[in-house]
Amino acid sequence: MMPAAKIGGLVPFSSCDYPGKLACVVFLAGCPWRCGYCHNPHLQAREQHDAAPQWDEILIWLKTRRGLLDAVVFSGGEPLTEPRLPEMMSAVKALGFNIGLHSGGAYPKRLQECLPYLDWVGFDIKSDFMLYEKITTVTGSGAVASASLKLLLASKVALECRSTIHPSLHSEDELIHLAQILSKAGVQRYVLQSFRPAGCIEPALINSAQLHFPLPATLVAIEQQFASFEFVPTLVA
Repeated sequence: MMPAAKIGGLVPFSSCDYPGKLACVVFLAGCPWRCGYCHNPHLQAREQHDAAPQWDEILIWLKTRRGLLDAVVFSGGEPLTEPRLPEMMSAVKALGFNIGLHSGGAYPKRLQECLPYLDWVGFDIKSDFMLYEKITTVTGSGAVASASLKLLLASKVALECRSTIHPSLHSEDELIHLAQILSKAGVQRYVLQSFRPAGCIEPALINSAQLHFPLPATLVAIEQQFASFEFVPTLVA
């Protein structure tokens, strides 16, 4: 019998985690990567959080949300860490909800198992796939992320790629090169989001964040690569 799902938390209502839809967000605990800018480091450990509901309780609650919510988004941590994720998505789909996923693609095989249930994915791109280890600290992370992106592009599931950027981790040229890689691969929508200090436990990143990164010329060069592009700045005090 498969172990119980490890739930890290539940946001019962969100208007910003699935484009154009009202959703709840189920946070799953566990992530194999250790990105310094992570704003949910408390979800890196693979454990049920005491304050979080059990999955069976969430399913019962979801039955009361039909007609009130449009979608359920699975986030983390890295939600693909959860072995029961395909089964969980199947149960949610049976209730009539759209399904969204926030993921960095750490487990391509499990992603493939989830594809039949997915309606939209927010895919976290760390950097050029050859440079992933600098951010994740895990050897081979770029290869599995690249494999997951290829699965998503081939599937035709609605896809938004986004990158959290920091001047200590990305250069201006690297950001432009990454945009070219993603555009060539077939990515249509791309979002750059500035590092935000909330939740981060790395003082070096917090202290070295910059207000004027990236440069306007870099943003122009990136925007030209995509049908849809957005930059989300974060003001740093």
